[in-house]
Amino acid sequence: MKDIKKFFNTEKYLHKNIFENVENLRDLFLKLNEYFYNFKFTKIKSKIPSSCYLENEEKIFLGENCIIEPNTYIKGPCIIGKNAQIRHGAYIRGNVLAGDNCVIGHATEIKNSILLDNVKAAHFAYVGDSIIGNNVNVGAGVKFANFRLDQNEISFMFESKKIYTGLNKLGAIIGDDCQIGCNSVLNPATFFEKSVICYPCLNIGGYFEKESIIKQSQKK
Repeated sequence: MKDIKKFFNTEKYLHKNIFENVENLRDLFLKLNEYFYNFKFTKIKSKIPSSCYLENEEKIFLGENCIIEPNTYIKGPCIIGKNAQIRHGAYIRGNVLAGDNCVIGHATEIKNSILLDNVKAAHFAYVGDSIIGNNVNVGAGVKFANFRLDQNEISFMFESKKIYTGLNKLGAIIGDDCQIGCNSVLNPATFFEKSVICYPCLNIGGYFEKESIIKQSQKK
């Protein structure tokens, strides 16, 4: 869990310094608040329809050429790069750091998460306490579950050892170029290295190595 390169290429990511000096990927969530605190929020650079609701507007940044459709809800702190699409009915709940060319689609809810560049979560998705790499497609209806039903600390198995995260909320960490099929549920502490393909309508959790193909409900 210490080798970020197994998951992400951050060289071209505008906010790549958030990945510096990180011993474990889960520590990135602890750095989010610090990153927003030190960020110099400037004027929103894209047109916002009057029907959109902005909460903590002074802590919201949108880059150039974003398409913001009517009736979206955006709560700061939030940073979204250029050429993004925030579609009708999207709900951005705060602590969201997104790169360029991202799509946050209709009825998609995102909170406390990092999106790198070219992430597509276009239809009816839930993304909570998660990190999504470059060029990832999140299919319609995909849910990133981030909370255990028994409310206990989230843990996972890695290299035959049980790893305790110290967190009671942790969604998924999805590497570059992964594809997640429609209506799949990713249980708390799901990890995909780069280029994993997850078939539709699956209920999965655990750690999946580079270029894995997940075809049926399973836990690794």
